[in-house]
Amino acid sequence: MKKIQQNKIMCSRWFQSLRNLICKEIEALEESSVKFKRKKWFRNPNGSENMGGGEMSVLRGDTFEKAGVNISTVFGSISTNLKGKIPGTDNYNKFWASGISVVIHPFSPKIPAVHMNTRHIITKKSWFGGGMDITPTDLKSKESERIAKYFHDNLKKICEENKKGSYKDYKKWCDEYFFLPHRNEPRGLGGIFYDYLNSKNWDTDFNFTKKVGKTFIDSYKNIVTRTKNKKWNEKDKDLQLHRRSRYTEFNLLHDRGTKFGLQTNGNIDAILMSLPPATGW
Repeated sequence: MKKIQQNKIMCSRWFQSLRNLICKEIEALEESSVKFKRKKWFRNPNGSENMGGGEMSVLRGDTFEKAGVNISTVFGSISTNLKGKIPGTDNYNKFWASGISVVIHPFSPKIPAVHMNTRHIITKKSWFGGGMDITPTDLKSKESERIAKYFHDNLKKICEENKKGSYKDYKKWCDEYFFLPHRNEPRGLGGIFYDYLNSKNWDTDFNFTKKVGKTFIDSYKNIVTRTKNKKWNEKDKDLQLHRRSRYTEFNLLHDRGTKFGLQTNGNIDAILMSLPPATGW
């Protein structure tokens, strides 16, 4: 029991420190003097047993039209409609979850939008999950293909270092997950997605999850540096708004995090932080 409590503390502190790092790096890339605005929220307004909370960090600038970095640690009772649908809840109704969620929508259509999240969940079972994916405006351009290759090469390195053959599995999982079945098209150019990670070595799984977070910000920082000064036109902007509409559709219709947040009475602004600032159909 003591070890589990220590693990919870280590996780929640890591997500907080990763949030600080990501916000610092994004602010350094932002061409205006705008900084992230932080807002705490709490999950126990009426004295219920569903407790915990989190902190939203949102930046609206010139380089990044909207960048959101959210952290949360929530716990309490599983709702009736979730019981049995989450591992370890068939005959157990308590849960603890901590994680970080990042979604960045740049102003320039030449800079890809990006998403990353990692989490640790404990019920009667425990596991890590998360991933990231990249969404350039033009999915078919040579430049987007080069960016995606760089992004995937970095992900493949950390996956294979952790477990041989895992990159192929996590990439496939991502491709299948970030897909819009109602349009029969992918959301972007993929990345990795993993869930229910429990190798029986907690430290190994935690260290991999930490590497996912570090690799995300290191990779994206380099991508933004390479693309932020590229010229674009109104046609590019129109395509960006179109791509954002697909992003919105996925997050409202299919995203697990959105559904989990709504079904566990999370903060609605934090849950919908991922939505772009402007879009078009």
